[in-house]
Amino acid sequence: QVQLVESGGGLVQAGGSLSLSCTVSVRIFTNYALGWFRQTPGKEREFVAAINWNGVITRYADSVKGRFNISRDNAKNTMFLQMNSLKAEDTAVYYCAADAWISFSTEIGPRSFSHWGQGTQVTVSS
Repeated sequence: QVQLVESGGGLVQAGGSLSLSCTVSVRIFTNYALGWFRQTPGKEREFVAAINWNGVITRYADSVKGRFNISRDNAKNTMFLQMNSLKAEDTAVYYCAADAWISFSTEIGPRSFSHWGQGTQVTVSS
């Protein structure tokens, strides 16, 4: 059984920073690739970033490249998303996701992951 819990969402002004965390309850954390997605009302869930089991491989959506940084601490079963230079269009519910294996050489989408957290709201005021 895999359980994911996000934290760190909130309200921030445009240009500011926010850090999200995702704690994963699983027997062997390093068996899992992890990802962040976001969703706004009426839109499909969109890929933000992903990281492989040891943090060596990362992928980012073009819209966040250079502003967001994904990382993981395998000793603490936790993944992070550092978000800088936030824009109003970054406003969304952010979800973390996990799967035992994903391909980092093809497009990453919601179907790449089997396990999901409940989401945390990020609101960027302009």
